[in-house]
Amino acid sequence: LVVTTFVISCKEEIAEEPLDLTTIPLQTIENMSAQQTKDGVLQMRMEAPLLQRFENEEESYELFPNGFFVYAYNEEGMLETQIESKVARHTTSAKGKQETWEAYGDVAITNFIKGERMETDTLYWDREQGKIYTHCLVKMYAPSGFMQGYGMESDEMARNARIERPFDSYGIVSRDSTAIYIDTVNFVGPAVKNR
Repeated sequence: LVVTTFVISCKEEIAEEPLDLTTIPLQTIENMSAQQTKDGVLQMRMEAPLLQRFENEEESYELFPNGFFVYAYNEEGMLETQIESKVARHTTSAKGKQETWEAYGDVAITNFIKGERMETDTLYWDREQGKIYTHCLVKMYAPSGFMQGYGMESDEMARNARIERPFDSYGIVSRDSTAIYIDTVNFVGPAVKNR
């Protein structure tokens, strides 16, 4: 009789709430790394400290909450582009017809071959059209100068980036015909005649 009373009293204190499986990751992977190759040549590499996969009736998505890194290689196999962000998300519709890639928080896009670096807060990748774009503020550092503006669109390798609404940009003149360079360290001075 005492045991039965104890079980009944405990059961009254426990509140049973239904578990929402859409808020719990179905899959978790630590130190995720994926590679894409074509004819034995590395095309792309993706890395993330943590991947969490969720699913609901409308879509399934992978969340990368601790950072996301993409390395893209050119046709010769040389590292050309790097994209890094604090958070990323890959979403696929339930029927698999629509796919989106999004990167958030201190997104940096570097094209090593052109020597360009872009910084923004949000970046989208349209894999079918092979382009990256954003509607946020973009800062672009290049050997030829500095550009900033709102909105950017480029191919997925960041070879042809175009800032849509630029403002307060400046260029660097690589060769100025009016400038005269004087080497002050190795300057000897005019020739002096001996008497």
